[in-house]
Amino acid sequence: MVEAGLITETEEAKDAKLSKRKRIVYQITDNGMERFTDLIGKSDAKSWDDEFFEVHFAFFGPTPLATRVRILEGRWRRLNDKAELLKHDLDRASQTPNAYLSEYKKHKLEVIEREIEWIETMLTTERDSK
Repeated sequence: MVEAGLITETEEAKDAKLSKRKRIVYQITDNGMERFTDLIGKSDAKSWDDEFFEVHFAFFGPTPLATRVRILEGRWRRLNDKAELLKHDLDRASQTPNAYLSEYKKHKLEVIEREIEWIETMLTTERDSK
């Protein structure tokens, strides 16, 4: 990011009492802020994937409302798809008993259903703020 000109890096003098190493301070540049603004204004399938949703959510404050709603709706759809697959697996599991696997899938389903409820609350809040 330094090489791309998105942030600057400066070293501050060390305080011998606190640390043996120099303190490195990073600051976003104007180009970095433009890139950040561009990134938070976009949403795609990665935005609501398990791997990236939390990162997008962490920056919801400066993210435009329409983008926040799109990301939440995408996450809601993704979670509902996962819940349906787990329900189907649990239905089939009753025919071939594996108690530990069934319990794990029940737990996963409960976690997903709880996140779906939370997303629905977030969506209501976001839509009401328009």
